[in-house]
Amino acid sequence: MYQMHPSTFQTARAVPLGRLDRMAIALSGLCMVHCLATAVLLGLLASAGGFLGSPVIHEVGLTLAMFLGAIALGKGIYAHGFMMPSAVGGLGLGVMAGALSLPHGGNEAIYTVLGVSILALGHRLNGLAAE
Repeated sequence: MYQMHPSTFQTARAVPLGRLDRMAIALSGLCMVHCLATAVLLGLLASAGGFLGSPVIHEVGLTLAMFLGAIALGKGIYAHGFMMPSAVGGLGLGVMAGALSLPHGGNEAIYTVLGVSILALGHRLNGLAAE
């Protein structure tokens, strides 16, 4: 027959029953909060995904990025006098403008990422020229 070691029995008795109940209730409460929060968060993400995936959000964001990029590249020419960063960045701006003319979908996303990457290279060259 199996006998418990005395230290095991003493450890089990060291935690009062009321405390174990409170710990169990707390754990159950955390589980309930987790389940409810997960359901609410997934619902919000589904709604936000529809909003953030809207073509209007993309068009406004891309237009603002192009505007700001053109200003930064123009200031770079004025500050350091090198045309290469602005030429590279201008190519990126052109690809981004072309992406705006495409229907919302796969190819538009590819051209947007390509244009933004080329523009980022232009900004990087702009920063190096200013050093």
